[in-house]
Amino acid sequence: MQRYDAIIIGAGHNGLVAAAYLAKAGQKVIVLERRPIIGGAAVSEELYPGFTYSSCSYVCSLLRPEIMRDLDLPRHGLQVIPYETTACPTHRGEPLILYHDPDRNRRSIARHSLRDAEAYDQYSLEIRRQCRFIKPLLMMTPPDPTSFKWGDIEGLLRIGRAFGQMGERQMYDILRFWTMSIADFLDEYFESEIVKALNAGSSIIGTALGPRSPGSAYVLLHHYMGEVDGEIGAWGFARGGMGSVSKAIAGAAREAGAEIRTEAEVTAVIVKGGKAAGVALANGDEIYGTAVVSNLDPKRTFLKILPRQHLPDELYEQAERFKIRGSSGKLNIALDGLPRFNGLPDEALCGAIEIGDSLDYLERAFDDYKYGRWSRRPFLDIVIPSTVDPTMAPPGKHYMSVFVQYVPYKLADGPWTDEKRQAFGDTVIDTIAEHCPNFRDLILHCQVRTPWDLENEVGLTEGNIFHGELTLDQLLFNRPFPGVAQYRTPVRNFYLCGSGTHPGGGVMGAPGANAAREILKDFKARVLA
Repeated sequence: MQRYDAIIIGAGHNGLVAAAYLAKAGQKVIVLERRPIIGGAAVSEELYPGFTYSSCSYVCSLLRPEIMRDLDLPRHGLQVIPYETTACPTHRGEPLILYHDPDRNRRSIARHSLRDAEAYDQYSLEIRRQCRFIKPLLMMTPPDPTSFKWGDIEGLLRIGRAFGQMGERQMYDILRFWTMSIADFLDEYFESEIVKALNAGSSIIGTALGPRSPGSAYVLLHHYMGEVDGEIGAWGFARGGMGSVSKAIAGAAREAGAEIRTEAEVTAVIVKGGKAAGVALANGDEIYGTAVVSNLDPKRTFLKILPRQHLPDELYEQAERFKIRGSSGKLNIALDGLPRFNGLPDEALCGAIEIGDSLDYLERAFDDYKYGRWSRRPFLDIVIPSTVDPTMAPPGKHYMSVFVQYVPYKLADGPWTDEKRQAFGDTVIDTIAEHCPNFRDLILHCQVRTPWDLENEVGLTEGNIFHGELTLDQLLFNRPFPGVAQYRTPVRNFYLCGSGTHPGGGVMGAPGANAAREILKDFKARVLA
């Protein structure tokens, strides 16, 4: 019987990162993936002839540069093409385009408000201050504030020193920022509704919060702390779609000796003598190893694949209460040509286009969601990566990715059906067509995904793209919940490495790298046996 040092459940990007680090350290590793393709939500698929869809995750920024260097991902084919603009068309006058170039950005905002143009640099500076505090925490194991172990004390002191060095005013601002709404935060800087709306978009993506909900400001920060080519907050397209990120990480893992097996669904963790000893597969096979590592979200891990009798009652109840509400949908569309958005120049089609030109628009979209309906006028985050990446579509054709907020996992009028999915898709297409007169005539194929689809196809519980909401009660040593925040679980030799752990979701890789570091510590200390 073949035996492994580490068995990783799920070939999403975090599982692959963990596998690569463990294999590079000399461990014998196998990754087991339920689906026929690897990548989890970071996949590229040809669902219409000649077109490559980034069918779930669609843009790249959060992937940690440390991981790119350690695994030498560019050598394994990863290329990220930054985009320069984010635009918002509107029915109420001139659209707004934000540029990475400060001078162009200032002139663009000044067309809507001179005051806002002057305030934007101060706003950006404050966001960067927030990022400087939190970024060093991303690649560390969150310290347990109840522990007297030296590692936890050292971690708390490290955070305390960084916090204390900021000065009284900034300490106050950080605590305030983490708990406030993005609407309140933006009101302190800007007067123009479209300027506020375009900066608020990242605060609601993937979360069950509205722009006026406390805590939504932190979600914006989570999206802002990535980088492309050293530029903080920049976003880009992975050449060949987001599956190329997973493919590159898998290449590094395989080169280091890791084995990756697809169509290998894990149905249960095997526990013997109080320790995780292996996994049982849907086909009846059993695979044994020293450590078992789950890349699934906390609910799937603790409520589905780990036998109930091995979990303390308190932890089981925490898993049941863990907030993982789905709020997002996705359309992937093959187009016969380039769409034309009212008022937007061609250069704006090479970046992100957001539909939602006021905070009231975003809040009303959230209101529909609260009552179990998809937004009748949804917030949309649209990109057309084929404008800069010719591998995504045939010559003269284009691929459009449409991220949709808000879409409930549970509808007030009953389960999702094919008819409701079609109606939801029609709502999104109608919303785009209001700003893009030639849009409908260009559609060759459209894939519509609801939170229900994301759960059942991709394995995201309730379709939550972050494996759990990014609210203050589910961050740092509370992620996923107290006592399980350092990638270890109460079952010996059983670990977590997914986005439900610190520092959270997005195609970041940090949870996988952090988990691998802790597992290797346990191997070295001979805790694993």
